[in-house]
Amino acid sequence: MSTIDLATNTEAMMTINVLYFASLADEANCQEEAVSVEQSTSLTELYEQLSQKHRFSRPQAELRVAVNDYFAKWTDQIHDGDSVVFITPVAGG
Repeated sequence: MSTIDLATNTEAMMTINVLYFASLADEANCQEEAVSVEQSTSLTELYEQLSQKHRFSRPQAELRVAVNDYFAKWTDQIHDGDSVVFITPVAGG
């Protein structure tokens, strides 16, 4: 009897919790979702994938990103279980 190691499939994936606010929440039709992506996925790739899924109107260049409650660079790595927030510009008045 052979054993099939299913862990290799799950090791290549990670689950990221994504929070949406303002226009992104409206376009995604939710405020939060768990997303499974490959471990090598960058923040830029994550936003591109979600932008295609939800048809976001804002380009990445107009957004800031935060990981685990701290502002991040688009080049920062993300890890399994991280919380990611894409932040739209805020207008004062």
